[in-house]
Amino acid sequence: MQKIKLGVIFGGKSTENEVSVVSANSILQNLNKEKYDIYPIYIDKNGIWWKTEIKRNGEITFGEKIENTEKIENIIQYIQRLDIAFPVLHGLYGEDGTIQGLFEIAKVPYCGCGVLASSVGMDKVYTKIIFEKAGLKQANYEYIRKYNDKYLYIDSNMNEKIVNIEEAVEIIIKKLKFPMFIKPSNSGSSVGVNKAINKQELKQYIQYASQFNEKILIEEGISGKEIECAVLGNKEVIASCVGEINSADEFYSYDAKYKNQESKTNIPANISKSLEEKIKKQAIKAFKAIDGKGLSRVDFFIENETDEIYINEINTLPGFTNISMYPKLFEASGISYQELLDKIISLGLENK
Repeated sequence: MQKIKLGVIFGGKSTENEVSVVSANSILQNLNKEKYDIYPIYIDKNGIWWKTEIKRNGEITFGEKIENTEKIENIIQYIQRLDIAFPVLHGLYGEDGTIQGLFEIAKVPYCGCGVLASSVGMDKVYTKIIFEKAGLKQANYEYIRKYNDKYLYIDSNMNEKIVNIEEAVEIIIKKLKFPMFIKPSNSGSSVGVNKAINKQELKQYIQYASQFNEKILIEEGISGKEIECAVLGNKEVIASCVGEINSADEFYSYDAKYKNQESKTNIPANISKSLEEKIKKQAIKAFKAIDGKGLSRVDFFIENETDEIYINEINTLPGFTNISMYPKLFEASGISYQELLDKIISLGLENK
């Protein structure tokens, strides 16, 4: 049987370069070498593409430097030799539709969501707008944009008003209750996200978030369980069992996800079967609402006092490290890591 020429593309220009490298290494170690002719491709933080090699001795440490590289001079020509590309690029320039657009132009089949779903799924504000249309319950939120040395406050009808930081804060505290979560609209792995419990922190964290993205989302906090569900498919979509996050920090921050060994996951989550079934249905609905393909992980909250389900966000290119929820959820659902990779690649080839 002729091997499938598979390009595994990782690294990238985003703040999640290191996470991507660890994810890709796990994938490279678990791919069936009898089935795939593997082309590992590293994109550095400057956006330069490099041929590289599989790390033969297993695990790669967080932040480890990529070695044994050779610069790719003609990117389009190089990727057109592939049967399929597997982007393992988290965050901007990888999860936001940009590299998917490159694959479309080059006519290279690829794993995962397309341009539209990737771009919408990466932008937290526009994801919320689509989820509202789909009737999925969400935390109350407000949306502002950095505008030179001021801000644009954007209301629920998309009307804009130029305000300074103090005015923006005053508007928000009239509409939302503390605690609030302040998030750059276009960042993953909780980069730039903070929790504010008073007016001064709200002001500080809005200014901080604007360093990462001009669009800033402010959400009302929900006291409850943090729940995640993985989905897989193109037209026929399945959902995994449901997992629960027990963060070692006050919320599931970047450090809590990747650096604090005290953060734990419960798979399956300790919730009722009826709640799990509702979450699985909502995860599939959210995935289809953004026109998802291949894979995604959908995150929810279950409010402590009411058991109400609130959708938080969708991740169209979830982490694949050895501690990542996406492969662990499907492993607990009876699909091994290697089998999961085969399914994701097959789904990508379906779209050829």
